[in-house]
Amino acid sequence: MAAEKMSLSKAINASLRTALETDPKVLIMGEDVGKLGGVFRVTDGLQKDFGEDRVIDTPLAESGIVGTAIGLALRGYRPVVEIQFDGFVFPAYDQIVTQLAKMHARSLGKVKMPVVVRIPYGGGIGAVEHHSESPEALFAHVAGLKVVSPANASDAYWMLQQAIDSDDPVIYFEPKRRYHDKSEVDTAAIPGPLHAARVVRPGTDLTLAAYGPMVKVALDAAAAAAEEGKSIEVLDLRSMSPIDFDSIQRSVERTGRLVVVHEAPVFLGTGSEIAARITERCFYHLQAPVLRVGGFHSPYPPSRLEDEYLPGLDRVLDAVDRALAY
Repeated sequence: MAAEKMSLSKAINASLRTALETDPKVLIMGEDVGKLGGVFRVTDGLQKDFGEDRVIDTPLAESGIVGTAIGLALRGYRPVVEIQFDGFVFPAYDQIVTQLAKMHARSLGKVKMPVVVRIPYGGGIGAVEHHSESPEALFAHVAGLKVVSPANASDAYWMLQQAIDSDDPVIYFEPKRRYHDKSEVDTAAIPGPLHAARVVRPGTDLTLAAYGPMVKVALDAAAAAAEEGKSIEVLDLRSMSPIDFDSIQRSVERTGRLVVVHEAPVFLGTGSEIAARITERCFYHLQAPVLRVGGFHSPYPPSRLEDEYLPGLDRVLDAVDRALAY
């Protein structure tokens, strides 16, 4: 099949459709995922085509959704559950971190947990409270969970395929403000490793590392910096657990500088671990401290203020200028 241009949300839908067609043990569960097709219409048409036994509308009970998925996984199914919005995941947090993440180790490797938890996350859509959070660091901190986030339609399709194929639980964060961004998707391609970072724009002066919704901002910043003669390498991290530190190290050894960008608050965010590890690994290559750009250490604000809260082009370019000034 030739590559097709599609939106990130359509790519996820296509990936779920492929999984349902390929493996009868794949199930989709969540609030309004069936008849409505999800609040973002990501699962549109799937219940109609595969039936209510494969695409299941659940009660409004996140803990029950994840707990049921764990039971189904124990019986050989491969559940893909949707948490309707990022801020709704916390009633299920106990199930995820004390059960889902621990079963493999608790059983000395005998029990597999092929569960994918899909979470639309991040801001930029003008939503109300509890609808724009970026809680990825909370899950990346928990051993036993894989945590990933696609930044484009191709990765959205293939990373979800790989997550569903995984025998370990995967938290799959979907950047909701990128749902309508389009790019080429080759559904017949051979994908790269799920947790490998990828250079999406080469450069020589500084590495700009981001994932999910901030990759586009990083690319825009690199393009703006190029107009001033600065060569910025953009690295799409793609995975928050595990993190591909080897790829980051190789990039920093080329450029000598690193700025990490994410929507989540800077305080104890993913960028903190990256900054610490790269400082250890690349101490003699770094020409400037590793800088971090992210949200503020405060509750997510009302929608009128989210443009001030979210790291945008100006804040990223300011960090780039500060790093290059050393």
